[in-house]
Amino acid sequence: MSISLPSTGTLAVGGKTVHRLGFGAMSLTGPGVWGPPRDHDGAVRVLRRVVELGVTFIDTADSYGPYVNEELIREALHPYPEELLIATKAGFVRTGPGQWHAVGRPEYLRQEVEMSLRRLGVERLDLLQLHRVDPQVPLEDQVGELAALRDEGKIAAIGLSEVGVEELERARRVTAIASVQNRYNLSNRFSDPVLDHCTGQGIVFIPYSPVAKGALAGPGSPVEHVAKATGATPAQVSLAWLLARSPMTLPIPGTSSIAHLEENLGASTVSLTAEQLAELG
Repeated sequence: MSISLPSTGTLAVGGKTVHRLGFGAMSLTGPGVWGPPRDHDGAVRVLRRVVELGVTFIDTADSYGPYVNEELIREALHPYPEELLIATKAGFVRTGPGQWHAVGRPEYLRQEVEMSLRRLGVERLDLLQLHRVDPQVPLEDQVGELAALRDEGKIAAIGLSEVGVEELERARRVTAIASVQNRYNLSNRFSDPVLDHCTGQGIVFIPYSPVAKGALAGPGSPVEHVAKATGATPAQVSLAWLLARSPMTLPIPGTSSIAHLEENLGASTVSLTAEQLAELG
């Protein structure tokens, strides 16, 4: 199956226009999203293949590694193609494999933005997303510090991750919010209200963990049935459903395999009928 990313459409984010099928780089770290990838050279090859295939949106975070992921992206791709948008995140601290803690103190967020600029080798971050809202710090203070950094020219656009509609609207009363990144896929639709709100407000919605798992995608499932009917893989059907779900979705499937990368991006050529979309629910 040939890959044709322009068929996914585009979205404007942070002054750039990107194709609506991106790449989540988190997989290019060690187990538990901790430390370097097992195959460093292979990870570099995956990142370079991402760009070769026309992907213009790569998602990372300071906590992936921690720091390893951003450094790997710079090693593989710097100087970056002009059309490439690298989105990173701050506000989640790593203390060990699989351990995550929200830290939203303004001075910490400022420090991490400065360090991400250095690690990525850029003068301005295309998109900086608050990785988690710290319940110990007023949301307005967290978002307000990011707005100050944007006004200083260090961030082009501000996003949020794992928020509800109420938190999103509180943040929007402080500053413009370009994106929301929540876990969302065919088998996990808890963020339906957020996605619908983003669609109505013209806010980019970035579903992470975008490929359906569990019974919905297993043997005899609607996903398997649609996959057989279209000649696509279940992963491609999951991603094609997300692209059809709203014009504001920007899925970011991740992998450490070039073959799997190419399979995921093949979703750009999968067209689902109204009947198939109804079957998937």
